[in-house]
Amino acid sequence: MSSAAQLRKLRLAASIARAAGAAGGSGPLEITAVRAFPVREPVSRRAYTVIKVETRSGPHGYGETGAVAPADLARASELVRLRQASEFEVIRPLLASLPGLQAAINMALLDILGKHAKAPVYQVLGGPTRHKARALAPLEGDSGDALRDSCRRARDAGFRAFSVPLPPVQSPNQGQAFILAVRRRLEALRGDTGENMDFVLDGGGSLTPSDGAGLAAAFEKFHLLWLDEPCPLASLGALRKIAAERVTPIGFGRQVHRAGEFQNLLREDAIDVLRPDIGLNGISAIRRMAAIAETYYIAVAPHHQGGPVATAAALHLAACLPNFFIQQVPLPQADEDRRMRAALAGPVETVSDGFLALPAGPGLGITVDEQALEKYKERG
Repeated sequence: MSSAAQLRKLRLAASIARAAGAAGGSGPLEITAVRAFPVREPVSRRAYTVIKVETRSGPHGYGETGAVAPADLARASELVRLRQASEFEVIRPLLASLPGLQAAINMALLDILGKHAKAPVYQVLGGPTRHKARALAPLEGDSGDALRDSCRRARDAGFRAFSVPLPPVQSPNQGQAFILAVRRRLEALRGDTGENMDFVLDGGGSLTPSDGAGLAAAFEKFHLLWLDEPCPLASLGALRKIAAERVTPIGFGRQVHRAGEFQNLLREDAIDVLRPDIGLNGISAIRRMAAIAETYYIAVAPHHQGGPVATAAALHLAACLPNFFIQQVPLPQADEDRRMRAALAGPVETVSDGFLALPAGPGLGITVDEQALEKYKERG
């Protein structure tokens, strides 16, 4: 970063700090407490934390993130207590060292503002760009049979697009046998579902850049929606080469939180689909990323592996983004896990013919059942 850019950054930080110091004051939306409800699904063992932000005499709001340490929760509570929920953009940089809590509190503050205004969050943020959001189901299973069963369940649940994991990666250089195994996996799934279904191939960052390039080349005629995270983000030059030389779109970003990493991906023309995680970044941060990505003609398909509160937040985000593509939604294989998610936040994850409806109620548009939060609480 140049000295001039550093100076501008310092001036901006000082301005935000002054605004934060001047803000506050009593009122119905004054924040009084931040509470955490860590929960775990009974079969999949997927864990996430629902955050509740309470105000003095106004509504309360909910957000969601991953695991939260008690010390981090105490620090976040200290930073936001006695501030107004309407200060969500001032509060966000104060929590920069606590990215997960920053994301969850951002969702919760917008939930509060929507409830206070008696409007959905997407209306508070300027109105919807769409009235439904396309849904992507991540398939689960280590074998071809397990993946086919997972795909059938997802299709029966209303999904029309599926994210397929790679077979286990055994060595740094996979070779032709690995590519053939992936091809057989995808061809079997397409044979089961028919030609009108779409697929994402999820690399999970497990390949070398050369193997990622080979996979992208091998599946150009398969017309994937995109190849997701084929390799780590360590070498931008290698990523740029994969994206530039292949027709298959490339997606990255599930671990991206720092603005520098995100902007480098765009500047290097290394991605076609930006995949920021909703539980790591929250609504406001991804809106900023998407606005920049739009100037590069990059689509946004947020990553999501948490619970139903984050799904609701992701749908309001989708409604706000002109360059939104598709929203990943976890689909537990066990009935017990699906019942838990519905008990926590209602039918927000119901998919019909490949799409999720936007929540219509005020705030995030969901009613969080705190008795269910207690029932499924993570027991230490």
